[in-house]
Amino acid sequence: MKFITEKVWRWVSGIRTKVVLLSGLLLLLPFIGYNYVWELENVLRQGQEQTLMGSARAFSMALNQQPELFERQQNTKPRLEEGKDLYALALKSPIDIDGATLDWDRYQTHRVNYADAHVIFSRTPYQRTELNFDLIMASDGDDLYALIDIVDKTPILRRENTARIDRNDHLVVTLTTPQGELKRYAVSAKQSGKADIYLVENTIDDTEQTFPSEAINGWWQETAQGHVIELAIPDWLVGEKLSFAYYDVTNRYNRDIETILATSNPRSAETLGTLLVPSPDIERVLTRMNDESSRVWVVDQHGRVLAKSGDLQSANGVWETTIKYQEAPSGLMGWIQNNILNPFYYRLLERPPEKIIDAMHNAAVFRGVEAQQALIGRPYANWRLTPDESTTILSAAYPVKVGDTVVGAVVVEETTKGIKTLRNKALEQLFNVLLAVICTGVVVLLLFGSHISRRVRKLRDDAESAIDSQGRVLHQLEPATSKDEIGDLSRTLSTMVTRLSDYNAYLEKMSSSLSHELRTPVAVVRSSLENLAFVTKEEDQLRYIERAQEGVSRLATILSSMTEATRLEQSFEHAEHTEFPLDKVVSGCVQGYEYAYPGQGFTLHIKNGNYQMSGVPEYIAQLLDKLVANAVEFHQQDTNVEIYMLIHDNMARITVSNIGPQLPENMGNQLLGSMVSVREEKHKSDKPHLGLGLYVARLVAEFHQGRLSITNRPDGKGVNVTVWLPLASTQTT
Repeated sequence: MKFITEKVWRWVSGIRTKVVLLSGLLLLLPFIGYNYVWELENVLRQGQEQTLMGSARAFSMALNQQPELFERQQNTKPRLEEGKDLYALALKSPIDIDGATLDWDRYQTHRVNYADAHVIFSRTPYQRTELNFDLIMASDGDDLYALIDIVDKTPILRRENTARIDRNDHLVVTLTTPQGELKRYAVSAKQSGKADIYLVENTIDDTEQTFPSEAINGWWQETAQGHVIELAIPDWLVGEKLSFAYYDVTNRYNRDIETILATSNPRSAETLGTLLVPSPDIERVLTRMNDESSRVWVVDQHGRVLAKSGDLQSANGVWETTIKYQEAPSGLMGWIQNNILNPFYYRLLERPPEKIIDAMHNAAVFRGVEAQQALIGRPYANWRLTPDESTTILSAAYPVKVGDTVVGAVVVEETTKGIKTLRNKALEQLFNVLLAVICTGVVVLLLFGSHISRRVRKLRDDAESAIDSQGRVLHQLEPATSKDEIGDLSRTLSTMVTRLSDYNAYLEKMSSSLSHELRTPVAVVRSSLENLAFVTKEEDQLRYIERAQEGVSRLATILSSMTEATRLEQSFEHAEHTEFPLDKVVSGCVQGYEYAYPGQGFTLHIKNGNYQMSGVPEYIAQLLDKLVANAVEFHQQDTNVEIYMLIHDNMARITVSNIGPQLPENMGNQLLGSMVSVREEKHKSDKPHLGLGLYVARLVAEFHQGRLSITNRPDGKGVNVTVWLPLASTQTT
């Protein structure tokens, strides 16, 4: 586990990992690009606002040049009365006069209810639950349509074979013609079906001045709550004033009028409510000028819609055209773009909605702040969100004037869908480029980091293999030819290893050179002392001569020890390998140590196994002699030197263990070097110690393709010296 942890940590802290992490700075590019495109969107929005205001001004100027389109608006009352002043919606689909209300479903939000505030007359206290009606009006430019949905708890229709049309429930339509003439039409029915329409010239009870009329087409339909009346009034008949009055009869016998409920008092033209009908002429002007990239409204002084052109679903602005005609990517890149990249991008990007929820699609009155500002003469632009907050709508309003009088306003609307689409396309292309740049950059940096890392690792491996654990130079480093910093480092290390090799060679030859040079002076001194001892009789002089001879003998021993390792290495060149049982050699050596060290106890533990190996038994014995001699010298009194032998991974492991002082920290491998010794005062003796014992043992182990290690005992009571020797089945020739 520790090895895996170290390997992972080494990989994490490597050059390649650092280069990859540094390449993460490239991820700032998408962030910067993303913010840049968002700023660009703000600029495009400002441009769209200016463009839209210019469009609104252009529409306004076109309408200003046709003041006849706003003749009615010049006489509009300064204040509208809700319910009394009527407004007809612009029809989007035809209406069938058949009593069915399905045609009116899309306009139900514009129905106006008439109840308490619109009671003209009532014999008894009025009850809303007993009588009220809803009115919806619409126009297709040719006819004015009306739907009157009446709640009447006591519906009474006209009797058969009667000339009177006022002795039953009936509806009176009072209007002014375009020429200003006041006209009244009565609507009644004997049963559900086509309504009876009468022109009332005098009063409704004057049958001689009441004539059937086909100017108005109507249908009277009985319902569970009362009546539904559908009317189609031709546009040529209706002027600026209009009123619908429902006369309710509750008693089937006397048939007197009980309650009159009306949109406005039908008594005279002055008491009638005004009527505003969308202008087909204005709509034609808008349609001719609008290219369907905007939705255009024209409203009167009270915000009522006079005309509308375009649809907000397609009002995406001029920016949409820059996207519409772009060719979609094809082939493999198109598949990658559509199936891999785009789904990922649109987790971050806001995708424009396919369908826009428009609360003002069928609006009869435009109540936005931009319209209110334009109606007081101030051009104004406004941003608003759709009800689901998925789309932003930009509205620009500009006043319409006849002379110096503001008679209406033009409101031009567009969504930001085009800008959002353009922004998303720009971000897609930007992200595609940045993704390619980042991937290429990361790959290039990774390859560069891998190349640098490989060169550094090679240099590290060469440097590690050039010098062994004892500091000997095994081979020279090949200097790199590159001119960069790693090449300079390689050449510096090569020079350093060469110098170290020369210095090690000097040190290795120094012992034999000293031994060779000092032997002759030592022999001269020794012979001189011996001759001097024969001719000198004084005791004091003889004592000094004896001490000098002891020093010469000690010096000779040192010289012999210094040359031992050299002679051993030289003998390796001529040694012949033979196969022998290693356990027998070790057992024999231990028996000899019992005689050589009579006061020392030895314990031998040999685990059963085949210890046959190839080598030189004498060298193995010499190796064991050095290890045992070292253990005996440092052992604690009255403790045995223990020798363990077993087979592990087809190698013989021999451990010589003694109880005694521990090794100093970090001195294990250094003690295996030449002329390295660590001894306390109590372990020093008259015998010279140059630290060559373990060095000789290491040479023998390496000669047999083994290794030697020295460590403190796990229990902390002494030292273990372990030698690993390959058995015959694992050795190489």
